[in-house]
Amino acid sequence: MKIILDSNIIIYSLQPQNENLIKWLDGHLPYVSAITQLEVLGYHKITQNEILFVRRYFSNCEMISIQQNIIDKAITLRQTKSMSLGDAIIAATAKHYKLTLVTANIKDFKHIESLELINPLAL
Repeated sequence: MKIILDSNIIIYSLQPQNENLIKWLDGHLPYVSAITQLEVLGYHKITQNEILFVRRYFSNCEMISIQQNIIDKAITLRQTKSMSLGDAIIAATAKHYKLTLVTANIKDFKHIESLELINPLAL
């Protein structure tokens, strides 16, 4: 399964109580949108140790830049349903590259037609 990670998955993976999530992620080589990198590393509660961990983790992921076709899809998504800019870009990227979106917030994306979703925290 080819997956792309929502920012919340990276943030939750930093929390010790989410050991099962870390194990689940170890079994996958995910794609990550550049907006996820910005959201996670810009998270106001992230520590220096967590920044180092996240940078190492991102170095093992396939980073997808935000191209014009992604922006166009994100615009359409935001016009049809109120959603954050980050969520729209991540969903547009997932749809464009036909990737399963891994998120802890299924409800934020379930309205998007033909977008495959998985919440590893619920497994």
